[in-house]
Amino acid sequence: MIAATRVDESSLHYRGWRVVLACFLMAFFMFGFGLYGQGVYLAELQRAHGWPGTLVSAASTFSFLLTSVLVIFTDDLLARIGLRSLILCGLAALGASTVLLAMMQTPWQLYLAYALMSVGWTGMGTVVIATVLNSWFERRRGLALSLAFNGATCGGIILVPLLLSLTGSIGFRSAMLAATLAMMVLVLPVVVTFIGWPAGTSPASSGRPSGESAAAPSHSRKTLLANAAFWTMVLPIAIALLAQMGFIIHQVTFLEPLIGRSAAGGAVTIMAAMAVVGRLSLGLFVDRLDPRLACAASMTSQAAALFVLVQSTSPTVLLVCCAVYGFSIGNMITFPPLIIQREIGAAAFAAAMGLGTSISGVVSAFGPGIVGLVRSLTGNYTMAFAMCVVLDLVAAGIVLWRPGRSAKVPAS
Repeated sequence: MIAATRVDESSLHYRGWRVVLACFLMAFFMFGFGLYGQGVYLAELQRAHGWPGTLVSAASTFSFLLTSVLVIFTDDLLARIGLRSLILCGLAALGASTVLLAMMQTPWQLYLAYALMSVGWTGMGTVVIATVLNSWFERRRGLALSLAFNGATCGGIILVPLLLSLTGSIGFRSAMLAATLAMMVLVLPVVVTFIGWPAGTSPASSGRPSGESAAAPSHSRKTLLANAAFWTMVLPIAIALLAQMGFIIHQVTFLEPLIGRSAAGGAVTIMAAMAVVGRLSLGLFVDRLDPRLACAASMTSQAAALFVLVQSTSPTVLLVCCAVYGFSIGNMITFPPLIIQREIGAAAFAAAMGLGTSISGVVSAFGPGIVGLVRSLTGNYTMAFAMCVVLDLVAAGIVLWRPGRSAKVPAS
């Protein structure tokens, strides 16, 4: 039983909602700079230095893979340096990364900047956000996660257009420095003021009740790898994210010949906006739902949207399909912590989140390449997106398998 259950989580005066605000801002800037902003860096660094796109793209891949390795050790870092120190280290690393991106002159600095960004992901990414909110909420956990993770989507909707606008008026370097300063001004105070574990929990045990001993992280990870509940959560999420990343990256390329560049851009905006709506809608009800059933329904809805998408050339139908697809894309990072808490338990929550996020990150990184390869071999996106439909349906089937609740990782 977590400390949060002894208070009214529905009250706006509950401190946990201030923690949600801090996590929202963390996700806003982490995903804005660390994921959605990478398209801006690709274009601007090519323009400023004449570097080939493959160089910048390879740095992005390097960053995502390094992040997938580092997040495995989130549990160890929380125990060694504490929650607030880890987040502040992540914030400092992300700030150093964006400043270096603004000032860089040589390719090696690009890789250093992206390595620092990986450290930022470790301190401010989904694992830390899910772990801290898991300790503050029980009855409203799903809503808290949905609200916080909406910061990720808002980072793409707001920060990226803002960067592009500022770049056009004051230049890329000044735009990045101004946005970095805004991040520090907004995020640093709320982290220092609001972030922490609830009263009665131990920072050394990643937010578990202070009377509950912590399993050694290495032991927890070994136990997790033999845990059926863990794999029936991680594998379907990884498969679904592989298909999802493949579609998102190739969406504009697929739609542009059918509906034009402007409408294709509008489809991306619609999909992103629906991701916000989908997260908020899920957050209102998910605490009363079975997370595995809700996850399978989301994967099935994505499969249905893609199936109709490849059958139609109607602009209206295509836009509706993108909206339906977008409704569930943000929820793929909301379901894992809910399933972990219910079926694996709080004792190994951070370890399970870190290991699961790592596996999903590595697998999903291949999505764009696999979709692109199938498209090259077949000459169109029909077979590539049909493959994504099959992957989503397979993932939905796996996540419905319930290996039993007796497999919770012990606390000691």
